[in-house]
Amino acid sequence: MAHDKPWHASGTTWLLLGDCCQVTAGPSGSLLDNLNDGPGGVPVIAPPDLTEHFTVDIRRIRRVSDARAQRLARYALQAGDILLVRQGTLGRLALVRAEHTGWFYSSSCLRIRPDRRRVLPEYLAAYLTHPPVQRKLVAQAQSGTVPSLNSAILNEFSVEVPPLARQQNVIDALADIDEQIEVQRTMLDRLIALRPSVFDQLTREE
Repeated sequence: MAHDKPWHASGTTWLLLGDCCQVTAGPSGSLLDNLNDGPGGVPVIAPPDLTEHFTVDIRRIRRVSDARAQRLARYALQAGDILLVRQGTLGRLALVRAEHTGWFYSSSCLRIRPDRRRVLPEYLAAYLTHPPVQRKLVAQAQSGTVPSLNSAILNEFSVEVPPLARQQNVIDALADIDEQIEVQRTMLDRLIALRPSVFDQLTREE
């Protein structure tokens, strides 16, 4: 594996993802047989559960039995992990939150576990979803009937890593923007819901 590129004067460096993270492919399909939709067992996150807002949608989550879960211990998630789709919608990802601790992930995902001494999870998630980086990442996919990413490709993928303090500044700035986006999205949803009733009211006025 190649080593770190030289430090820039700004303190930013380029690292291979494998030098600052642990990348683990999901369990084989045989370990996830007989997933159920009921309330019992441990949730398993699959690509359809990852939203365009980089979160996990739990409404249709499926589960593996508690007995089978014991064999999947090495695939347990913890807060700060990043789940990346490796087949299908390449590049879609989600940042694992505290409420997902102990859950598992499907064979169609890769788990990226950042070394927080070098890169903060929120910064890395933002970096990997930056459009130019997304295009570069997807371009690395193995060609085939279904293009795919794997652990080897991810481990050799170069990432730009500023000092931790600057990473935190990026996280804070993007969080402020995301908050405003959510406010505007909520307002838009309300206006869309209001439009039909306004039409009805105005067309029925005498």
